[in-house]
Amino acid sequence: MAVAWLLFSGLMAVLGPYHTPTAISLLLAIGLFQIVASRLASFRSTSGQVASFAITLVLCYLLMYSTGGIESSYYWMLLVPVITAAPVFSLLGTLIAATVAAGSYLSLLAFINWKTQFIPPDQVRELVFRGLTLPFLGYLTNQLAEGTRAEARKAQAAAEQLAVANQQLLEAEAVVRRTERLAAIGQMSAGLAHELRNPLGTIKTSAEMLTRSVSSESAIAKEMAEFISSEVDRTNTLVTRFLDFARPLAVRPQRGDITQVIDRTVTDVERNYPGQVSIYRNYSPDVGLFSFDPDLIERVFYNLLVNAVQASPPRSSVTVKTRLEDDTVEVSIIDRGSGIDPKNLESIFNPFFTTKSQGVGLGLAIVSRIVDEHGGRIVVESEPGSGSVFRVSLPYSEVPPVTMPNATGAPEVSVERSHTDH
Repeated sequence: MAVAWLLFSGLMAVLGPYHTPTAISLLLAIGLFQIVASRLASFRSTSGQVASFAITLVLCYLLMYSTGGIESSYYWMLLVPVITAAPVFSLLGTLIAATVAAGSYLSLLAFINWKTQFIPPDQVRELVFRGLTLPFLGYLTNQLAEGTRAEARKAQAAAEQLAVANQQLLEAEAVVRRTERLAAIGQMSAGLAHELRNPLGTIKTSAEMLTRSVSSESAIAKEMAEFISSEVDRTNTLVTRFLDFARPLAVRPQRGDITQVIDRTVTDVERNYPGQVSIYRNYSPDVGLFSFDPDLIERVFYNLLVNAVQASPPRSSVTVKTRLEDDTVEVSIIDRGSGIDPKNLESIFNPFFTTKSQGVGLGLAIVSRIVDEHGGRIVVESEPGSGSVFRVSLPYSEVPPVTMPNATGAPEVSVERSHTDH
């Protein structure tokens, strides 16, 4: 564009009918100003565009005034301010700008010596034609620019829709990959758990018999037998959790108030972790009754709240916030803890992934399954040192979700609440 303006101004200065220093300077000034105005941010605002039009119009007016006034061959240079203004002004603004430009040209009639000069009738029609040409060309240019802008807006909207579709596709692919992993690990867990149950039962029975058979003087042997029994119980509990994870969830949706579920969950967490943190509730009045499984959703919130409490420093706060967005209920669990390492964000919902020394890594995986079974989604936002936000989105609908069978083919079982971990 800069080269085009320089070439235009140079050709007009060389090939134009006037070669006076003033005319050449003004022609070059018009071209240079268009280059400068297109590159300075101050001329991109509304006031800057008006100022650019005014400066260009003044330069063109001075060019006409110095080269014959109303008879100047450069009257058509008024197209420069009109055509450059039309793409950025509204239709009304363009017509006003073109009218001002036409008026500035006709104002040169004031410099005619009417005592010695006159305008023939055929030249009057020429003046009217020149005056009307500017608004007409300004209108055409504005409509062309508006059509271009409309097409650009359509292209931008299409690009945004494509970006959203791509993002949804990526999320769907991630869900599919996670589901496949869960199915594979579920099958493996179910088989492994069943195989462990029998030897664990044998070890448990043997430990109990050993406890009864050792004499009271053998304190060490008695203590070791009791230790074996307690560790078997702990391992058996872990096996049960594996089986819970491997089996399909029995989703039993019913119309209910999610704030009551959250209140029960908060009460349980505060009872199990007394005085550690303060839990604040921020409920949206727009969220009414809708369909979900209260037992499973309570387990989701319990697990997330326990994680938030454990991640928070003493005497800090955790917030539970609800809001209604379109056809989705969003529940956010917000803590002010140490946050999650960015490299772990993609893995925290994977089974058996944990950053806790005593964790198993099934808590968030089960939470994710429950939310998925409800047709919802769970996302996490976290910044190291600033805390984490877990957002659970559930469909705001009374239509019950469909429970799909698990790849293990195991029967449906009820799910009890258990401790969770990242």
